Amino acid sequence: MSYKILEGKKGIIFGALDEQSIAWKTAESVSDAGGDFVLTNAPVAMRMGTINDLAKKTGSKVITADATKMEDLNHLIDKAQEILEGKIDFVLHSIGMSVNVRKGKHYTNLNHDWMTKGWDVSAVSFHKLMQCLYQKNAMNEWGSIVALSYVAAQRTFPNYNDMADNKAYLESIARSFGYFFGKDKKVRVNTISQSPTLTTAGKGVEGLDGFLKYAEKMSPLGNATAKECADYTVSLFSDLTRKVTLQNLYHDGGFSNVGVSQDVIDFFT
Repeated sequence: MSYKILEGKKGIIFGALDEQSIAWKTAESVSDAGGDFVLTNAPVAMRMGTINDLAKKTGSKVITADATKMEDLNHLIDKAQEILEGKIDFVLHSIGMSVNVRKGKHYTNLNHDWMTKGWDVSAVSFHKLMQCLYQKNAMNEWGSIVALSYVAAQRTFPNYNDMADNKAYLESIARSFGYFFGKDKKVRVNTISQSPTLTTAGKGVEGLDGFLKYAEKMSPLGNATAKECADYTVSLFSDLTRKVTLQNLYHDGGFSNVGVSQDVIDFFT
């Protein structure tokens, strides 16, 4: 059943690559909830993915933008307000990339130029995006900005590599900028720490299949799917969560609060 809790609300969704993307599922859920939006991704992702199919399905427009470039973000925000005929109510930042992960570099032997590139794409882009939104006064009061994170920002997962550092910085930016966005503009800023999810980007993490099975055994409710994450994001975009801000919200079936599960104990006994 779909509830039209975003009816009349307008936004921007970053990062929909293909049908496995959390951003893709979020766009579908937002559309079902009555929201309107523009889709955006970097030029290279536009060539790799099928975002135009999603745009056709949801009746939305696509604006190409490199989220690491201020001029692209400024143009995106101006164009989005023009298309949507008003200020913005919600934004999803679903962007993450590590060249070191992609190239198989161990954490103890990183290429630091690649590390800087991943840091810029995965975390600093969130600050750049919010800085543009803030300075343009582009968000409506009680609007909501959400970025996707992962529990590796707080705990060590060896194969997550420098993406763990990126996510830790992303969460810090959300809290730091979220304070000013809330105080000055009445806009919420949160991150969602999602279960490990089999997306196109996630496939680059070594041992993901095994970890998905482990997380499933550790989580009392099981792993959260991309679709379930999308629906949770819709709730954060809605007026039902108007006083939730500066939070890193775990959407992981309980994984983050379990020391060890009986299933895991049984496996090793």
